[in-house]
Amino acid sequence: MTIKTSLVWFRRDLRAFDHAALHHALRQSQAVHCVFVYDTTILATLPRRDRRVDFIHASVAELASELRQLGGDLIVLHADAAEAIPRLAAELNADAVFANHDYEPQAIARDATVAAALTRDARLWFSFKDQVIFEKDEVLTLSAKPYTVYTPYKNAWLKKMRAEPGCLAPFDIEPHAASLAPPRTGTPAPLPTLGELGFEASNLAELAIPTGMSGASQLFEDFLPRVARYDVARDFPALKGPSYLSMHLRFGTVSLRYLVRTIVDLMDRGGGGDGAPVWLAELIWRDFYAMILYQNPHVEGGAFKLAYDAIAWETGPEADAAFAAWCEGRTGYPLVDAAMAQLNQTGYMHNRLRMVTACFLIKDLGIDWRRGEAYFALHLNDFDLASNNGGWQWASSSGCDAQPYFRIFNPVTQSEKFDASGRFIRRYLPQLKALGDKEIHAPWLVPRMLLEQKNIVLGRDYPEPLVQHDEARKETLERYAVVKVLK
Repeated sequence: MTIKTSLVWFRRDLRAFDHAALHHALRQSQAVHCVFVYDTTILATLPRRDRRVDFIHASVAELASELRQLGGDLIVLHADAAEAIPRLAAELNADAVFANHDYEPQAIARDATVAAALTRDARLWFSFKDQVIFEKDEVLTLSAKPYTVYTPYKNAWLKKMRAEPGCLAPFDIEPHAASLAPPRTGTPAPLPTLGELGFEASNLAELAIPTGMSGASQLFEDFLPRVARYDVARDFPALKGPSYLSMHLRFGTVSLRYLVRTIVDLMDRGGGGDGAPVWLAELIWRDFYAMILYQNPHVEGGAFKLAYDAIAWETGPEADAAFAAWCEGRTGYPLVDAAMAQLNQTGYMHNRLRMVTACFLIKDLGIDWRRGEAYFALHLNDFDLASNNGGWQWASSSGCDAQPYFRIFNPVTQSEKFDASGRFIRRYLPQLKALGDKEIHAPWLVPRMLLEQKNIVLGRDYPEPLVQHDEARKETLERYAVVKVLK
């Protein structure tokens, strides 16, 4: 089918290479316009200094530049996307709109609204898989049901990937770029500034977080020589273990197909050590959680295992004060507080620490996991609804393939094991830097005289612990007893 004029709508896929919707539009259309919408319905919920908006702003600028080098242009709007896309399609007299799938419930509803409006105008809507390797019901059990346990899902995913190597094939852009439509006015329109969007610059540049397609490429090239040790290094927050690509995966400045293809090729050539398959497994977790959200939209706001919605969480002024202390890194447990400081200052949190802090909020403080999920959603640079929800439900034991409710991380032993020298803690809690490597994990156990010698007074320089872990553990087991009764 040949289409005269089409419109490609960029969303969480801010790149001009290996892009499914753009590829299909270019191959099927005589003229292809491109658009990105700063969606006011989303932006209205964000703080005025938001690193994610800063990141998107820089990445959109790079995308626009790349499209112009290819002979096209990027139309950038600041509007309600559900209204703006049909309106722009009408202005361009576009026969069709192309986009990539988004699996979040609100995005699905938005896209349905757009598709309906286009249909009323006798225009076509096409949407493609792009942000995952396998989606929806593409990986099923032998009884044709969605998986709810990760390991068998991973095994089936890997088997399907090997059986269908085309799933990793790139969607080329450059060979078809002649179909890109030039700027409508002959010269590109200036992109809106952060101020015009209602935002202020964040500390993104100060943190030296690479943006756009070039930033993703830089990070992946840096990670490849380290991937062989990923299986070990990934658990230690003071080490340079992760790829740091999660923000780029979230906003699509890198192609997931390219990452998987590169790692699989490396493994097939005998490279990548023990770390490469572990990192690949982490990418598969993304597909798994996206599938879970799509198949079980009730997890947005409720437990995957419905029985867990019966748990009575702590409420009232004391619980609110404890939640505020957790948010602000004032729990008295150094690893938890350092992790929350990292999140609040940088928008990043190491994956091991996401598990530790989530478990502490839920099972030491007895606070509803949804409150923590919402806080992470507001502050994480790489916030993704499916992965964030999956992680919190894992920690709360209410999710699919979650840790058992009686498995409760001890924040002190986690600290001693994964930050033994206190290097990470000292970075984010400099008030404790004078403590020794063994003392820093539990300052309240250090003799008061020794603390005073180091000019540290608990309650002044660093808080006393909010709770005693052993006592909190007993209360958690009692709290979760309702689940056993309901099963």
